Amino acid sequence: MSKFDLSRRTLLKGSAALGAVGLTSGILPIRSALAAPLTIGIVYVGPRDDFGWNQAHAVAAEALKTIPDVTVVEEENVPETDSVSKSMESMIQLDGAGLIFATSFGYFDPFMLDMAKKYPDVEFRHAAGLWSDANPTNAGSYYGYLDQGHYIDGVAAGLSTTSNKLGFVAAKPIGTVLLNINSFLMGARKVNPDATVQVIFTGEWSLPVREAEATNALIDSGADVITCHVDSPKVVIETAEGRGVKTCGHNASQAPLAPNGFITGAEYKWITIYQQFADMLAKGEELPNFVRGGYDKDFVQNTAYGAGATPEAIAAADAAKADMKALKPIFVGPLKDNEGNVVIPAGTEHAPYDVWLEQTGFLVEGVVGSIT
Repeated sequence: MSKFDLSRRTLLKGSAALGAVGLTSGILPIRSALAAPLTIGIVYVGPRDDFGWNQAHAVAAEALKTIPDVTVVEEENVPETDSVSKSMESMIQLDGAGLIFATSFGYFDPFMLDMAKKYPDVEFRHAAGLWSDANPTNAGSYYGYLDQGHYIDGVAAGLSTTSNKLGFVAAKPIGTVLLNINSFLMGARKVNPDATVQVIFTGEWSLPVREAEATNALIDSGADVITCHVDSPKVVIETAEGRGVKTCGHNASQAPLAPNGFITGAEYKWITIYQQFADMLAKGEELPNFVRGGYDKDFVQNTAYGAGATPEAIAAADAAKADMKALKPIFVGPLKDNEGNVVIPAGTEHAPYDVWLEQTGFLVEGVVGSIT
């Protein structure tokens, strides 16, 4: 059983439990000692050095290793099948893990939920906004609104394109992916009303061959700025760079992969959340079930500008960052989807943390592509 038993008599619910710590760079060591040793298990769906989703989590996980009496157990390349259940159970049974971070979308239901029911004395946290009051109280979610970073990418891309055609390689047409695509288009059209975004879905989080094919197809159709939402953007960024096309990144920094065409990128800043969790554990405090945030809470950031960014793009993107920090809404009516249906009526707007955004099931007008 777990070496660390978290009481849940007064569960904290919502992001109010975690104030932003305002980290700007690096991983700050936390020197508070825990009352008892704690083993934390972290499961990744791909390699830890993928220049993407998994690397963003792995870098942030280093913060946990700075705490005395904390042991971090990691396993990479674990598929979204019962394999993840076996990995989590091994961390609990063999390593004594008292807190599990399940970092891939498909880990949540049923795998993490089943484990949470089976091990009520272990805390489980999932990297997406999926937890609800109907789920076990020893489970929870943490979530960064990366669409805010993609909106900023779109602003920069809209002023960096000469063809007005932007390309987006996406894995699956689920809510968070569609939200990122739509936000990218909204940012581009904020500064360039003629911009369009063509999207190609690969069908999986990691299909390197298909990602390369999609990137080439988008470039062949005239796109001169490419971005993506796949686990590892490495293939997309390198393929576009090889063809002399500009790029915007996703998840982590891909700047080293595109020295000539990289503009900027939307990055999760899991360091902020992980350090807050670690600090709470160090103080013997209870973890919240649901934590969410964006630019204002330092949960997301944009990669430093690369050679592909024009001066105009940089100035406009910096202004967009200020808007995101000020919680200005991206989605304001009237707004139609790309099939002509009104999805946001006139006089309506959706605040940055509106749960409606997480349930996005459409592509906005200006996006070329289909979710069916």
